[in-house]
Amino acid sequence: MARQDPSPTLTTQAASQYLILMKIEQSLNNELVSFLALSLVSLLFLKLISINKRSPSPLLPPGPTAYPVVGSLPEMLLKKPAFRWIHNLMQKLNTEIACIRLGSVHVIAVTSPELSRDFLKKHDAIFASRPEAVSARLISNGYLTLAFSPAGEQWKKMRKVMVSEVLSMRVFRSLHAKRCEEADHLVRYVYDQCNNPLQNGVVNVRDAARHYCANLIRKMVFGERFFGIGAEDGGPGTEEREHVDGLFTLLLFLYGFAIADFIPWLEVFDFDGHKRIVKNAIKNVRKYHDPPINKRMKMWQLGLKSEEDDILDLLINLKSPDHTEPLLSVREITAQIIEIMIATVDNPSNATEWALAEMINQPDILAKACQELDRVVGKDRLVEESDIPNLNYIKACLKESFRIHPLSPFNVPHISSKDVDVGGYFIPKGSHVLLSRPGLGRNPRVWDEPLKFKPERHIVDESSEVKLVDQELRMLSFSTGRRGCPGYLLGSTISTMLLARLIQAFRWKPPLDTDIIDLAESGHNLGLAKPLIAHAMPRLDSQIYKQIISN
Repeated sequence: MARQDPSPTLTTQAASQYLILMKIEQSLNNELVSFLALSLVSLLFLKLISINKRSPSPLLPPGPTAYPVVGSLPEMLLKKPAFRWIHNLMQKLNTEIACIRLGSVHVIAVTSPELSRDFLKKHDAIFASRPEAVSARLISNGYLTLAFSPAGEQWKKMRKVMVSEVLSMRVFRSLHAKRCEEADHLVRYVYDQCNNPLQNGVVNVRDAARHYCANLIRKMVFGERFFGIGAEDGGPGTEEREHVDGLFTLLLFLYGFAIADFIPWLEVFDFDGHKRIVKNAIKNVRKYHDPPINKRMKMWQLGLKSEEDDILDLLINLKSPDHTEPLLSVREITAQIIEIMIATVDNPSNATEWALAEMINQPDILAKACQELDRVVGKDRLVEESDIPNLNYIKACLKESFRIHPLSPFNVPHISSKDVDVGGYFIPKGSHVLLSRPGLGRNPRVWDEPLKFKPERHIVDESSEVKLVDQELRMLSFSTGRRGCPGYLLGSTISTMLLARLIQAFRWKPPLDTDIIDLAESGHNLGLAKPLIAHAMPRLDSQIYKQIISN
């Protein structure tokens, strides 16, 4: 019998089983996919619940709605000066910290002492650097100086130079005689104004104060009061006026909210003219700085000088760690001297002008200051630097002036080196942090009657010495932290001697045709809108004035 083929029934059964197995496998795969998908959804759901249970991420400080790319630059340019626009904006938002985006930069303005301490103390390391700015780069000759250079080796080098050498106690004491000469010259100059029949006792206090500061720092740096011969009355000549005007122009435009500081590629166009103005001012200043610097360097190279007499000599003779090369280049010396100049002339002169204006309008305060000077110093000699620790009321008047009437609206800006949470706010990396001097000093939450000139508020008790700095940052006279002002001793000495000499040596009243001094602020900065013009009369015995005239 022929062999038969396998049963077709068995083949059908195998195929059927195969199909069943495939269906089971597909079903299992579908269930596995469903399980995995369900698990993933569950994990995501649990993650969302976990996130919702945590504290929300900090937000940027309040601020205006910004345009794409340019941020709030158009509004800033339309509402000059920028510092008044920022302060008005913060008042409108009722906030002590604000975030204004200018170009791609977040500018953080602060008027809170607590937040200021967070920035400059708690998070000091994060905010220890400086942002780039056209004005700062030009003034510092490419970020070669202490105050304007970003954190890094150059900053460390110049900090050591300034703290350990230029502003050391040794150098401060060695230049004491030069400061005394200028304090005497100040009294001699004002006394001549009193006796000049053309002046009729009317004195431009701003002129006297600014040029006292400039004369003093020129004497300390270059060893000379004047670049030229000066005026016949002992006042500044054409050269000195041009020099001081250049310094104050640099101060006005330093970190002055230039467009290129926030959109760097626009620098070449210089739309707001900041770059041109700063370059011209630097040219006017260096016209007087460079010749004596070059002359002095040649004198040392040729062996024509062997003793250090001033700060310029000191800077020239600093040596590298191996003592084989000069530590500083000519570019570094030139740039640092400009920085020293602008750091010296502004705050003491502005604080004294405002303080004397306020005191003339409140004769009882002026009388108390005179009484303190008569008690501590007497009337048979002029006040000296050694008297300063005992002149608490004079220093309280200055501190009150620094509090209400700072010349600069903000401190030199700090930049954030990384993202950080400060006071519950998100501060992005690269933010420019500006502490507001008037915002802190006039903060009504901190100060009683913040706009009233009350020196007594700074005197805790008779045994405590008044310091011109506030470590709690309720006001900002001299900055603190890693980028704090190392020249506090020199700055406070210049300020105190200037006001004390003017008050001790002269009686002050409004000009004869007025009853009160106009205390309106300038539109460009926080100085007096009009220079303080006041009537002065000698207050001490004539022999004291004759003695300094004969010296």
